[in-house]
Amino acid sequence: MFVFFLWIIWLTILFRVFADIFRSHDLGGWGKAGWTLLVIVLPFLGVFVYILARGGGMAEREMERERRIALKTYTRHLAAESTPSNHADALATLADLKNHHEITEEEYQRAKEQVLAA
Repeated sequence: MFVFFLWIIWLTILFRVFADIFRSHDLGGWGKAGWTLLVIVLPFLGVFVYILARGGGMAEREMERERRIALKTYTRHLAAESTPSNHADALATLADLKNHHEITEEEYQRAKEQVLAA
């Protein structure tokens, strides 16, 4: 049972590392290929080195991804609910999010276009 538990933990870590490698925008194609090759050829050492070298950014990249998904969901919700009278409320909410630095300028512009298109 203990070995099975460790195997599940190992697979979880391995898949999270692979996901982080391919989701990372700061790595180029050769960097992704190199990390992938290292993790495939020497899995335990590769994962250990990857976590030491880039582990701090893994959580930040995951939080950024979740934030973008939440913003898309929220924007779709606003666009679906928005009637012409609610557009002002939706735009005010988006402006408030932008002013509190919860979304970037480009995210604000995309969300604003979605609300106005509805």
